[in-house]
Amino acid sequence: MREREREVTVPEHFGEGLASVRSGEVMHLDLRFESVHEGILATVEASMDYHAECGRCLTEFTSPLKVEFVELFAYTLTEADEYGVHGDHVNLEPPLRDAIVLALPFQPVCRPDCLGLNPKTGEPLTVEDLAEADEDIDPRWAALSEFQADKTD
Repeated sequence: MREREREVTVPEHFGEGLASVRSGEVMHLDLRFESVHEGILATVEASMDYHAECGRCLTEFTSPLKVEFVELFAYTLTEADEYGVHGDHVNLEPPLRDAIVLALPFQPVCRPDCLGLNPKTGEPLTVEDLAEADEDIDPRWAALSEFQADKTD
């Protein structure tokens, strides 16, 4: 078994949509390689920052991302094996890229309590805007506000 720590630069842009890891971003890798009967078992923990646009208010932000995976690199490839050992080397980039892209949030938010945008002004919503929105009643449903529910047991 061998354990290594590496700092590498992301070679290409990982991810699409609202969240991605940009090329040139520094990635910290904690690696462990174990020799097993079928091949080399790689345990990888990667940490880096990802850049995103909030899915609610469209604010750009940066957040840390931590990815972990275990992959077997087989000595002799079969249909069940995706990755193999080439000489005495393994190529970690494809499984690492896959793990990073799958770990990126589909709908990132800048903060958990983000309210989004005001549909009338396009500015970020505030608590006061929400109180005003509750007062606005759709004229199509205004007649229903006159009805009172009878409580009969």
